[in-house]
Amino acid sequence: MKVLLSIKPEFANKIFEGTKLFEFRRSIFKNTNVKKVVVYASSPVQKVIGEFEIDFILKSKLEELWNETQEFSGITREYFFQYFSNKEEGFAIKIKNQRKYKHPKSLKDDYNLLPPQSFLYLS
Repeated sequence: MKVLLSIKPEFANKIFEGTKLFEFRRSIFKNTNVKKVVVYASSPVQKVIGEFEIDFILKSKLEELWNETQEFSGITREYFFQYFSNKEEGFAIKIKNQRKYKHPKSLKDDYNLLPPQSFLYLS
């Protein structure tokens, strides 16, 4: 099973450069069979640019989560805590086997989908 995640282009690019090995989420998909993530680079790119496999998903208190992931977070401490404001716990998806598409895909033309706020299950 795959999910489509909306990710800001600067962070999506870091994923495919290999400098960001954790994707952070305030909430996570309920389906435990999700093994792959398809990456939609949000505005201004607005294209599906690649995919990666989920190694594992961490769920921890924020300070713990930051300490475990900061080296390969691809973001600043300030951004991390701002993103998780009003949350006690967060999720970090550990990325493996990332693959950038040679030709980015259109959500509308190739998938007949609208950009998700957070994520969408793909069949």
